[in-house]
Amino acid sequence: MAFTITSPAFAAGGDIPRTFTCDGDNTPPPLAWEDPPRDTRSFALIMDDPDAPNGTFTHWVLFDIPAERTELAGGSRSDAVGMSGKNSRSELGYMGPCPPSGTHRYYFRLFAIDTKTLDLAAGATRKQVEDALARHTLQTAELMGRYKKA
Repeated sequence: MAFTITSPAFAAGGDIPRTFTCDGDNTPPPLAWEDPPRDTRSFALIMDDPDAPNGTFTHWVLFDIPAERTELAGGSRSDAVGMSGKNSRSELGYMGPCPPSGTHRYYFRLFAIDTKTLDLAAGATRKQVEDALARHTLQTAELMGRYKKA
């Protein structure tokens, strides 16, 4: 079996519902994953928009998600699950899709990690998280959704 991440809120490559965007409640969509590598000790999640006008925009950084987890509930704040890193606005937590124009792609990348903690504090930057992930990632699963403002 392959390590996969899905959302009951939208199909891979499909439209992210408005409720999970800046035009709605701006809360995370539900995410679920299955079949991580056997040696997984924790997970990390990075959500970004590679179509942003000034280069890739990071919407969400979450790490030290316990290995027992197989999902994140929709609409939930991530503070109670793992540690939050900074998004591109230097804020902690989720920032929903909010493209200035056109349809943008949003990638949710889930990293299976070989250690319980990346030894980073809450508020770590994406670069700090990625540097730690480079040494500890076993496998990565990816889900892409799209959004265009009404």
